[in-house]
Amino acid sequence: MRRRPLVMGVLNVTPDSFSDGGLYATTEAAVAHGLEMLAGGADVIDVGGESSRPGAQPVAADVEVARVVPVLEALAGPATARGARLSVDTAKPEVARAALRAGAVLLNDITASLCEVAAAGGAGWVAMHMLGEPRTMQAAPRYGDVVAEVHGFLLARARHGLAAGVEEVWVDPGIGFGKTTAHNLSLLRHLPELVEEAREAGCAGVLVGTSRKRFLGLLAAGRGGKPAEVPAPVAQRAEGSLATAAAAMVAGAGMVRVHDVEAAVQVARLYGPAT
Repeated sequence: MRRRPLVMGVLNVTPDSFSDGGLYATTEAAVAHGLEMLAGGADVIDVGGESSRPGAQPVAADVEVARVVPVLEALAGPATARGARLSVDTAKPEVARAALRAGAVLLNDITASLCEVAAAGGAGWVAMHMLGEPRTMQAAPRYGDVVAEVHGFLLARARHGLAAGVEEVWVDPGIGFGKTTAHNLSLLRHLPELVEEAREAGCAGVLVGTSRKRFLGLLAAGRGGKPAEVPAPVAQRAEGSLATAAAAMVAGAGMVRVHDVEAAVQVARLYGPAT
């Protein structure tokens, strides 16, 4: 029986996240939500202290550390007890190292640059594709061939990470990170190819994160399959989020990154046991 996809729950400890409006910006609220996601069956909790939404401004490393470390420390025991793992969503080496000391075992890296930190800490590593940086990535992104360019970049970074000594390497096409709606849909259609390429390269798998993203709002507000110019609000993106997570699972993705953990876990369980 096929090994079921893993579900990574998003835990933003930030005041400016696009998806939850800072609902979990305090340590207490973040820990409570993390426990809820663990109870809902999350395999991984991904804790982030710096927003990577389009237009987001950088956060100082000490501020980011102060946001994520107490949450990781509080969730480490409960996660282990449930057989789940903790991840940190960061682009800074110093934050990554602090997070690993606090209990994280996976680096979710939007810059695809922290493989040496992961290797030194004995952690897994997610290499994501992003065009530019969060502040500018959605300013008219252009590609000659988005599928070839994204896949080529990810496979090159994966091979570099494996050569650096990272034992668990994931690749993420970076849906919404410097991509138009058409780019995102093309990458989703070609996921089976990336899954096979990643397997042949020796990766642990492909991670896909579409949850609540703007392109889903544009499609939800559109008509006849044509995206709208103004997206539907985040509250109206649940169906698209779950549908694209399910499609990613069908395409062979080994992990999906979601906000609505329980629904995604139910879908993932259709694929059989987790081990």
